[in-house]
Amino acid sequence: MDNFFRRGRSNVPLNLMKIRMRTVTANDYISNLEEPFKEKFLTRKQTYQPCRETISQLRAFAGKYVIIAFSAAWCKDCALNIPVLALINETSGLEVRVFGGLKKDPLNQVHKWRIPPSPQEVETLNVEKIPLVIIADMEGREIGRIIENPSHQPTLEQEINEIIRSKQ
Repeated sequence: MDNFFRRGRSNVPLNLMKIRMRTVTANDYISNLEEPFKEKFLTRKQTYQPCRETISQLRAFAGKYVIIAFSAAWCKDCALNIPVLALINETSGLEVRVFGGLKKDPLNQVHKWRIPPSPQEVETLNVEKIPLVIIADMEGREIGRIIENPSHQPTLEQEINEIIRSKQ
């Protein structure tokens, strides 16, 4: 299982101050989306019920870890998972930051993402698929990532909890 969480990880600590300046909160990201995308994200947020037990466990990690996500309004998996990240932030206190506005570059044989409007971090953090959810400690050390959807646990909050707990 540890190999899954390591895939694509960066060995260089993340500059969390720079990331905070270049990202928005999950709620701000959703609020700033244009229709019809905004409605899809908001509906998911309003109808999703996070696992209470897992959220309770995640509260112990607030202020110790940060979640960084890459998203695009057109991405169906982002519409499912970014609202859950917003709820995780609201209910557990874990910090969640979002790089939004990713655009593919279908004509480019070398680079998958068009920069700009995609942030330059898509290359430095090896973003291949979205949403990409990176979990890092407060020193900027990446401890795990979730690509597109949870693959080891039934929910996003449970997989984040598993990644964090595996590093304790």
